[in-house]
Order: sequence, then structure tokens, then C-alpha cells
Amino acid sequence: MSSPATGTDPAVLVTRDETDPSVAVVTLNRPVKYNALTVELKEALLAAAVEVAADETVRAVVLTGAGKAFCVGQDLGEHAAALEADPVDALGTVRRHYNPLIRALNEAPKPVIAAINGPCVGAGLGIALAADLRIAAEGLKFSTAFTGIGLSTDSGLAASLAHAVGVSRATELVLLNEQFTAEDARNWGLVRDVVPADEVLGTALELARRLAAGPTRAYAEVKGALRFGAVNELPAVLEYEADAQVRLSTTRDHQQAVSDFLAKKKPVFEGR
Repeated sequence: MSSPATGTDPAVLVTRDETDPSVAVVTLNRPVKYNALTVELKEALLAAAVEVAADETVRAVVLTGAGKAFCVGQDLGEHAAALEADPVDALGTVRRHYNPLIRALNEAPKPVIAAINGPCVGAGLGIALAADLRIAAEGLKFSTAFTGIGLSTDSGLAASLAHAVGVSRATELVLLNEQFTAEDARNWGLVRDVVPADEVLGTALELARRLAAGPTRAYAEVKGALRFGAVNELPAVLEYEADAQVRLSTTRDHQQAVSDFLAKKKPVFEGR
């Protein structure tokens, strides 16, 4: 599968893992431009995110970039042309493209793993943080970038970065616009693991296969509960959790896993 592009190569590739076809791999495919985000790439990435989220045969997703970068954020050449044509409409891309993309990734009813193979900047960082788990390449550089061009954050960074590293450090990273490394990100809990660049995709795929063999519907409920719990008070969170457990009580995975536990057998989850 692939998303159409105006050039010779698709802007986004959607493939299946050869070892486990229930794992989808979504690849940003503008390697010459370090996967900088044009309208074409943003639209193709949104379409891919919606596609894999809706596909019930997909139980885990790996998101990565082609070439040497994950994503360096907005394509500033295209942005400069948009500013010249209409400064107000130029930033309409936030509502048209970034907002629905971040929601599609964050709300996907299955785990999403970002395989961050190279530089991850601006909206690229927002996209990576919209994933559930992250694997990063040794020595790669992250940057928020926005204040460097006189903008505030987009792609959900005001929430996702603050939740990941705390408001104080997030404020520092955005205001000062200082680069930080994969090793910094690991120390702050921003990424799960840091591995050599040529092992990033393989490590992410291994993790995705593990998750794809798990209770997919429970994972979806966990994701929703954590999103809800991050912004609501305890009484509401308790009610949300109670409702989620009721919904899961009727699933085959839960019922069979309880039976297997009592029989001292390892459960096999089918994602239903």
C-alpha cells in the first residue's frame, strides 16, 4: 500500500512487516528533504494514519522516516510561499493538517511506535510524541524549533511535551530552542530506548510484534484512559476506568485470559 504523490515516489509508504503482517509500517518518504512536511506529505500521512487506524487486521503500527531523518518539521520553502500569498491562511495548515494528524495517531485504537531514525524537529517532534512509544537512534538531535522562527508550538507539543518531561523542562526546551540528544530524551523518559541507527527500525518492529500479540482492545481502552486521566480530576477518571472495564468484560481476550490464568496456561490474545 502507498499514498499517491505528485512526483515519482509516494509521499508516504504503508507496508506490512514480513515477519508479522498485523504490524503496519508507515514511512515518511521525502528523504532528500529530510522528510520536511509539505501539504502533499501531510495529507498523505493523515490518510495513512486514518487507514491503519481503521484497518482491523492491523494490531500495531510503526512510524518512521526514509533516509537519514525522521522528520525536520514544516517545509519552510513551501511555508514562505504560503506566507507571501496569505499570511493568515498560511497557518491554517495547523487546523487543516496537523491537528487531525496528531489526533489520528494519538487516538488510534492500537499501539503506535515511532522509530526515530534521525533528526526530529518541530512538528516532527510533535508527530513522534503522538505515538505511544518511541525508539531513537544514538546521537540524534531533537529540537522544538518553533521560537527559532517566531512561532509558538503546534502538533500538540504544548500538551505532549509538557506531559512527557514536565512543564518546567518543556518551557525551557521551547523558549530557549536548544537541541537535545537521544540520550537526553531517554534520561527524561521521552523515549523507551536508544540504539544504533541501523537497529532503530528492527527494534521498533520487535516491540510492535510483541504488542500485536497482545489484547488490542484493552490497549485501545488504556490509551483512552490515559488521555482522559491526564486532563481530568480523579472522580471522573475513576468512572472512566469503571466504564472501560465493563466494555472489556465482554471481549473474548479478557474472558479467555481469565480462564487460561486459572488453568495455569499462557493466554493467546486475538485482539477481539
